[in-house]
Amino acid sequence: MYKREVYFVDSEKQQLSIEAAKLYYKSDYSQQQIACQLGISRPTVSRLLQYAKEKGFVKINIVDPFDDLDKMSYQLKEKYELKDVRVVFSPKDDYELIRKYISKEAAEYLSEVLKNGDMLGVSWGTTMYEVAKNLVPKNLKGIQVIQLKGGISYSEVNTYAFETMELFAEAFHTVPRYLPLPVIFDNAAVKEMVENDRNIKSIIEMGVHANIAIFTVGTVRDDALLFRLGYLNESEKKRLKQESVGDICSRFFDENGKVCSEEINNRTIGISLENLRKKEKSILVAGGSHKVKAIRAALKGKDANIFITDKYTAKKLLE
Repeated sequence: MYKREVYFVDSEKQQLSIEAAKLYYKSDYSQQQIACQLGISRPTVSRLLQYAKEKGFVKINIVDPFDDLDKMSYQLKEKYELKDVRVVFSPKDDYELIRKYISKEAAEYLSEVLKNGDMLGVSWGTTMYEVAKNLVPKNLKGIQVIQLKGGISYSEVNTYAFETMELFAEAFHTVPRYLPLPVIFDNAAVKEMVENDRNIKSIIEMGVHANIAIFTVGTVRDDALLFRLGYLNESEKKRLKQESVGDICSRFFDENGKVCSEEINNRTIGISLENLRKKEKSILVAGGSHKVKAIRAALKGKDANIFITDKYTAKKLLE
């Protein structure tokens, strides 16, 4: 096949380089296809494409999603006065996908920061269970894993409390410290009596003294896990939906992060939000559009000093 002469006057070279660039960058032609289309050799096509870049006819803009993630991490850290923030990639704004990615990041973060002798307090729920499944065993000494709140339910809905604790303990070669109780009692008097039991009191105090805590945030929607476990009656659920935006460790709080419904709070067994705020590392792992209000309130209330989330949730929290 006839190939055109590779020596061009400037105007022809410019025009041909633009034509080659359009075919290459806009129409996804290969260099060989362009050569056939324009009747020139493939090496000439390569030189024309390079010429188009040098002359500024072609400008390549590389978008690195990780640059945006780092920027959002910094902005969240500054806005909510946090020690550390990890914003992770998710291919789309879908809760199941988001939970998958943030759980993996949380497991990796724990592996980075845990050291010999640490006491780790762990909450429960589907997000914490996903974190637990992503943990990679690490050879550490003297780690203690403590359940931060009661996890027994007589409903058919699984809290994943037992499975979560087992996996955390297995990953860090230790024995799990369970809190084998309902998280919300029918009345405060019974809860106080149980709480004063010597063995139960010991586990609760270990949770208080743990230097690291990891947890997620719940919502007050009808499908929220805590609403499906049978702890609350319909009247209580209705009141919480009016007054609260979410919960951490089954402690319900309002849009400013303040505990609401003292009556329910007094029936709840496990770590308080006040004690969570005192941790060396208080790690909130949460994402998803339906959790934004609860997350924002938790960050306002300073319940966490380390936050792991996804880019879609991060963007909403920065608005």
